[in-house]
Amino acid sequence: MKTLSISFLIHFFTFLLLGVSGFAAESKRAANTIILDETGVKNLRILTVQVEDRLFESTVFAIGRVEEIPANHYSISSRVPGRAIEVNAFIGDEVKKGQVLVKVESRHPGDPPPVISLSAFHDGIVVTSHVLKGQPVETNQDLLDISDRSEVWVVASIPEQMAAGITVGTNARISFPAIGGDPVEGNLLRFGVKADRNAGTVDGIFQIPNPDGRLQPGMRAEFNIIVGARPNVLAVPEESVQGDPSRRVVYVKDFDIPNAFIQSPVVLGEKSAGWIEVKSGLFPGDEVVTRGSYPLGFAGGGGVSLKDALDAAHGHAHNEDGSEMNEEQVSGESGEHAGHDHGSNASEGAQMNRYLLIYAVAISLLALALAQMLWNTKRMAAVGNERNTGSLPESKSEPKTKTKSH
Repeated sequence: MKTLSISFLIHFFTFLLLGVSGFAAESKRAANTIILDETGVKNLRILTVQVEDRLFESTVFAIGRVEEIPANHYSISSRVPGRAIEVNAFIGDEVKKGQVLVKVESRHPGDPPPVISLSAFHDGIVVTSHVLKGQPVETNQDLLDISDRSEVWVVASIPEQMAAGITVGTNARISFPAIGGDPVEGNLLRFGVKADRNAGTVDGIFQIPNPDGRLQPGMRAEFNIIVGARPNVLAVPEESVQGDPSRRVVYVKDFDIPNAFIQSPVVLGEKSAGWIEVKSGLFPGDEVVTRGSYPLGFAGGGGVSLKDALDAAHGHAHNEDGSEMNEEQVSGESGEHAGHDHGSNASEGAQMNRYLLIYAVAISLLALALAQMLWNTKRMAAVGNERNTGSLPESKSEPKTKTKSH
């Protein structure tokens, strides 16, 4: 019976704790939910992305530059001295293989003097010019420099401590801030022949196509060199993560309330190429805010309360903290006059007070039950000790019946 009573108290206390915990969770939801109107969403330019498992690549970040391929650069010169009588290409002009670029009138005697045509060896663009029409031409003079930029080298300055995990053939995603657009993929062709002692880097040379000629030598490049990959990793874009380093949060689109976003704490892992691994705090299918996540943390709401939003979404009344109303509250709500203040703040305060009172009573009951159990345990131990030491009088035994002898 005693064990049954204690078990009942423990179960009763657990039930009350669950009720108080539920109320606390609802209050926390109300505090962490930001509700905007359509205007607020547009002003913050909010965009969301659905969280899903993805192939998460471990990368090494490096910066670098675009360079010409040395074998694709050549110059035009004359084998005989003379005078340029025709110049058909200038800096920036694209030329085709076999196109006549310069005509040189030879100094050798003749009537008229011999004319030599200088043609392009292959397609390219004129990058420098040292000749003008009528200008004397010598055999040791470069007239035009032409570069074929249909392919280019992109040279990454790789930190020395990261280079050990990178080998020839390693793939990289390369971005060019000057032109934007999606990253270009390239494979490591070779390493440079000399390390930069001051910067602590080694050159990694990648060769990529440049069919439209937009990539120019000297242009900045940003590399994410892939050194490993893990499948089925939950990750979010870096721009979606906010908060200080000790408490990172993301804003998750509420599945129930339009234009509502819940601040959700997350535990993060590795970073890679604009993505961050999420170890806990999110589930596949959640929609997190990307663009607009930073100003969302300072938004004061769009004049829509959690109660109003849930009322509209569910078609019935809720408490100010978003919790469901009980029968008594629903009856009181239906009896109020239209347009009258329902005293929701007072109702919320009264409900909180009731929970606190129940919680206090439950704590008191549990304390009494534990005190009773401790007292009984000590009393039983004391009785056992007295019996073991013989200090308690033994119970009197029944007298034995004497048998008469005949």
